[in-house]
Amino acid sequence: MSTTPISYTPTDGLTYDPSEPKYWDAGLLRKEIERAFDLCHGCRMCFKYCDSFPVMFDIIDNAHGGDVRKLTEAEVNRVADACFQCKLCDVQCPYTPRDKHEFQLDFPKLVHRHQAVRAKKDGVKLRDRVLGDPDGAGAMARMSFGLVNTLDKNAAHRWFMEKLLGVHREKLLPEFASTTFEKWAEGTGRTETRPGAETVLFPTCYVQNNEPQIGRDTLEVLDKNKVSCACVKGLACCGMPAWEHGDLDTLRKNAKHNLDLLMPHVEQGAKVLALNPTCSMMMRREYPELLEGADRERAKKLAEAVRDPSEHLWSIRSEERFNTDFKSTPGASVAYHAPCHLRAQAIGFRGRDLLRKIPGVVPKLTTECCGHDGTYAMKLEGFETSKRVGKNAFEGMQAAEAEVWATDCPLAAIQFAQHAGRKPLHPMSILARAYRADGFPERVQRPESQA
Repeated sequence: MSTTPISYTPTDGLTYDPSEPKYWDAGLLRKEIERAFDLCHGCRMCFKYCDSFPVMFDIIDNAHGGDVRKLTEAEVNRVADACFQCKLCDVQCPYTPRDKHEFQLDFPKLVHRHQAVRAKKDGVKLRDRVLGDPDGAGAMARMSFGLVNTLDKNAAHRWFMEKLLGVHREKLLPEFASTTFEKWAEGTGRTETRPGAETVLFPTCYVQNNEPQIGRDTLEVLDKNKVSCACVKGLACCGMPAWEHGDLDTLRKNAKHNLDLLMPHVEQGAKVLALNPTCSMMMRREYPELLEGADRERAKKLAEAVRDPSEHLWSIRSEERFNTDFKSTPGASVAYHAPCHLRAQAIGFRGRDLLRKIPGVVPKLTTECCGHDGTYAMKLEGFETSKRVGKNAFEGMQAAEAEVWATDCPLAAIQFAQHAGRKPLHPMSILARAYRADGFPERVQRPESQA
């Protein structure tokens, strides 16, 4: 074993681009892992996020006397498996390509590379294939005519799921809607094939399969603000559930499919409004780097057009069409949670800012990670850890002593519902209700001159 100190500058194995052959070279990957782990081991700024860093520090310190080169493949796997891609370490890291630092460190992308190389070598597990295909799960659930929702509350069935798939028996799982958002949109005449609308809605697989009301509320809010929005039939999951398990083929397949449907609208100037921060982050940050050839060039154009719906509404706040004619209000007490993947995009907390436009609302902000993080909290090995990681977020929202909770992430809402006792609403749902006279018990009182 070499005793020469490891240089923190990039090795000849540095790449975060899977279209480069060296991305898949296990030996070159190992060089980058040793460099990155040694750098993180010396820095330790990210000790408080996921368990990747405490696990890494413990193994290097106590098993290998500080020598990162002694890490076994199994130990590297432990570190990688503890990463749930919240991206907060990248947000805080001073050594990133984003900051143009010479070390060029992107820990989440390095983990993705490791998982992709590992998946190519060992294959993708059955559990990871099931969790990586939420659209398939949604289709199967609808075929059961609601039986899945019943079974998900049955102790014997959950025990069986835990043994077969490794989905924790106590995890609160999202219910499946009896009809998809897409079917509702088509039935109400909202589906548009011809480009020309100001925006296009990317409802996400969650809104499509589990909670279509968020999509309906978003369209209601956009209508109130005279923002034309097209719904496109046939959109697929953004691919993140597959990619977090290293399944690049499924990610690229889904991305190409979505590009084929969205690009005609983007080419005509439409913005793409994604209802989940994870999906907007995927299309903004990951597609342009993970796709190849012509799809990569299309992805770059798509990335420039992607917006969070609150972000787009905030951009027109000075225009005459921006609507502040709210009829009811949740009152001053609103707790707002900022999802990790919204923070990773560095676009501000526009959902919170829009809520401030409702008379009387003063949101109280919580920025801690809730611990759900894609499918991580569903897994047998991740469930208890996710509760521990999310503890500060749970306590932060509870400390606000608010009647109404808000978060832009629907999965975070499920995590809060299970572990903090209240399910937050999407900011679009709160705005939609506030435009209605019966949306909240408290009516907005206006001077007689404005009434």
